[in-house]
Amino acid sequence: MAGPSERIRILIADDQPLVRRGVALILTPDPVFDVVAEADDGQRAVELAHRHRPHVVVMDIRMPVLDGVQATERLARELPTCRVLALSTFDMDEYVVAALRAGASGFLPKDASPEELVAAVRTVHAGEAAVAPRLLTRLISAYVTAPRRPRPPSQAPGMGKLTPREVQVWHLLATGLDNAEIASSMEISASTVKNHITSIFAKLSVRDRAQAVIAAYESGLVEARSANSVG
Repeated sequence: MAGPSERIRILIADDQPLVRRGVALILTPDPVFDVVAEADDGQRAVELAHRHRPHVVVMDIRMPVLDGVQATERLARELPTCRVLALSTFDMDEYVVAALRAGASGFLPKDASPEELVAAVRTVHAGEAAVAPRLLTRLISAYVTAPRRPRPPSQAPGMGKLTPREVQVWHLLATGLDNAEIASSMEISASTVKNHITSIFAKLSVRDRAQAVIAAYESGLVEARSANSVG
């Protein structure tokens, strides 16, 4: 993460030159951002990330040579301090969930506004998950309805380490509530919620909120129909 006075270094990866240029034109006017490199495929993105050490990679999911999911997986493994913000032409895309599973810290559709892109880069850089709220539960719900045999909650990795209160927080998080809403629902402070979530991430070995939501669906803790009733 950049220091207080350090600019946020950004790498843009997309196989379409117009998209790369458009993203750069949106980000460069902000003095906090420094676009250090552009890549036209996933392999090149990984190579340039090793060279320039960006704080954030704005990554198209579908690219030649090495797609965005595979590139994200490599970056999460090889440069764990580098955050990935995935971009996709389609809202409902199984590749989006695959990218989040691989370690992407957020997702935006390509028709997002410039303001949403700027906010998402800042959010991802801060270590939070940036997924448009209207899309997260729809994405995960669609993903878990695919032919797949979810593990029983009791068999999910790390599940047995969670306290009953942490399981409750995890469930509320997975159904789309933010920290303030979880605190209100459980009648506890927001700081206590944050502490619980930090512990949940560590015990489940997940990187961020998006991965915690995916883990909840895969474990069977939350079912697709629960998400569909939220919002």
